[in-house]
Amino acid sequence: MLASFASYTFEKKLAREPSRFGRGAIEGVAGPESANNAAAQTSFIPLLTLGLPSNVVMALMMGAMIIQGIAPGAAVMDKRPDLFWGMVASMWIGNLMLVIINLPLIGIWVRLLKVPYRLLFPCIVVFSLIGIYTVNNSTTDVVLTALFALFGFLLVKFGLEPAPLVLGFILGPLMEENLRRSMVLSRGDPMIFVTRPLSLTLLTMALAVVLLIALPQFRKTRETAFQE
Repeated sequence: MLASFASYTFEKKLAREPSRFGRGAIEGVAGPESANNAAAQTSFIPLLTLGLPSNVVMALMMGAMIIQGIAPGAAVMDKRPDLFWGMVASMWIGNLMLVIINLPLIGIWVRLLKVPYRLLFPCIVVFSLIGIYTVNNSTTDVVLTALFALFGFLLVKFGLEPAPLVLGFILGPLMEENLRRSMVLSRGDPMIFVTRPLSLTLLTMALAVVLLIALPQFRKTRETAFQE
């Protein structure tokens, strides 16, 4: 999910005509789908090397491995090579099966695009609400979903990007948890983030990405102001 949103935003930034996005631009479809497929496999890397689940699905897999008496981490490659290489082989076989199954069925998927929007939209809403309700059998979840849908509609109406909000909503709790953990390890000293080489490198890279995104917008605003 994160990879899809990040890819969509990046493709929109690179596009010569960003207004095409949201109206069937091929870059907005191919990029997120490729990123999603790549993320589905690379999410195994931190689980099998560090024993850290990168998302909810990997957390479930980690729990299943622990129940079976398998400790996730680098030791899996040495102690259980059959499991490790079996998972690698399953990724290759899975991608091959996707190609074999999807290529003959392209015509069917294309025909689905011809379904009128007035019929497709209510179906999507109904299936989404049913899925949300069945998670906890709670109407509160349905109401919250409706409120967030209204909020998302307002974001689109005012021309604001919803993807950064979703990224912040997902990454926010992870950042807070690891920030508290770091502060406990450093006994409340925030300088640990700039004295450690790895942390300093990551912060510098994050700042560089922010500047890379913000500077073109700032330059464009200045040029518009000077022209006026």
